[in-house]
Amino acid sequence: MSNPLKSLASQTAVYGLGSVLPRVITFLYSFILTYIFEQPSELSANTEFYAYISFLNILFTYGLETAYFNFSNKTDDKEKVYSTALISIFGSSIILSLLFIGFSGSIAEFIKEPNHVNFIIWCVLIVATDAMMAIPFARLRLNNQAKKFGALKLLNVTVFILICIFYFNICKPAYINDPASVFAKFYNPEVGVGYMFLAGLLANMVSLLFLTKEFINVQYVFDKELWKQMLSYAWPLLILGFAGMINETFDRFILKYLLPEGIAKSELGIYGACYRIAMLMTIFTTAFKYAAEPFFFTHAKHADSKKLNAVVMKYYVIFCLFLFLGTMMNLPWLKFAVSEKFRSGLGVVPILLLANLCVGVYWNLSIWFKLTGQTKFGAIITILGAVITLIINFLGIPKYGFMACAWATLASYGFMMIASYILGQKYYPVNYNLRSIFVFIVLALGLYFISLLYSEMENAVVKLVLNNILFALFVFIFYKLEFDNLKKLKHLES
Repeated sequence: MSNPLKSLASQTAVYGLGSVLPRVITFLYSFILTYIFEQPSELSANTEFYAYISFLNILFTYGLETAYFNFSNKTDDKEKVYSTALISIFGSSIILSLLFIGFSGSIAEFIKEPNHVNFIIWCVLIVATDAMMAIPFARLRLNNQAKKFGALKLLNVTVFILICIFYFNICKPAYINDPASVFAKFYNPEVGVGYMFLAGLLANMVSLLFLTKEFINVQYVFDKELWKQMLSYAWPLLILGFAGMINETFDRFILKYLLPEGIAKSELGIYGACYRIAMLMTIFTTAFKYAAEPFFFTHAKHADSKKLNAVVMKYYVIFCLFLFLGTMMNLPWLKFAVSEKFRSGLGVVPILLLANLCVGVYWNLSIWFKLTGQTKFGAIITILGAVITLIINFLGIPKYGFMACAWATLASYGFMMIASYILGQKYYPVNYNLRSIFVFIVLALGLYFISLLYSEMENAVVKLVLNNILFALFVFIFYKLEFDNLKKLKHLES
């Protein structure tokens, strides 16, 4: 018998290398851009348009990925579920792409970017190709083909980064220093950071070519009744996704509308750069999510499934606390990831790290309404979270700028986490080890607040040493409290 937690950890590690490593590479390269583009306002389009991409991804996939997992585990005819989902996604992606591209000029005017219609077209095509790959990638996850999944994701980011390096590290300097050179002719300063969108589109096209086998080795059957059932299951997830994206990205939509025109783009660029430091936790959560969603569905019928859920939750939170403390204790040197003109936004980092912890816990808790088919509750919770986001942002941004965005994110995700726990205990009760989770949360926050007592110390080296002593103390206490429990988990079998 295999150890399910060891399997989950292994799958998370593989997805971490395959899916999250690419995000790490992109994440690190985005910091390099803060040195390539000296003014924060120059990176505002990057922050804003990637927020649009995240939002449109929800529309183009409309919850069908999770529906595919659900229905594949309820039938022996998995190929029929796959082909039905694939046909649906392809058809809708083509229709939506034509609509958005047809109105790209009007959209550019509406978002106050009339000179960047090309950005909109590239972003729409990025989203469409992302959607077309969603179901094939979901099948790889369902079949535990994590290595292939990871290799394709790594290929995508390799192509993306190479194209970015070509434009930003070769052609842009050539344009500035030697305008007559061959490389200079490839760079248009009016496009600027927009070459990232072109790079993303070209990388997706390459990935689609390598997924050809997932498209041609299929006996295409469209089951209309199955499709209706999948849509019925998925539509609350679509609403949930939209509301979730309001929580995650809406602040970057409206910053430039609620702040004075003279500083709006600069503030957006600063917020976007510092937001990425807090994404260290999001990156881990993404790897975990890729592995855990099929894991939870597969083990749902097992007698010990709820016990497994509780154990997974506990160690998920603890690992996130490691990331929180590790990031904050090392911020004195991590801040150099962004150029000096962007560092005024570092105050959002601890707030957003805690917000990402809350959303990760919420995601773990959300398995109850996915397993019970009561996805409407997920939609309701997330909509209420979105309302909190909107209220705090609209009231706070004019006075507090991007700091209001960070607090809105924490308040929204904190509410969603608590609401999902309360409802989950009613409809799908799980005996989570709240006492242990609470102890580690208090310990981590306590050590962080201790570090704030000497945060104004001028000697950065001494401050960094003291910070990491506190971090080491957290590791030591974890070891002393959990060593015996971890030994027992090694012998857990499914």
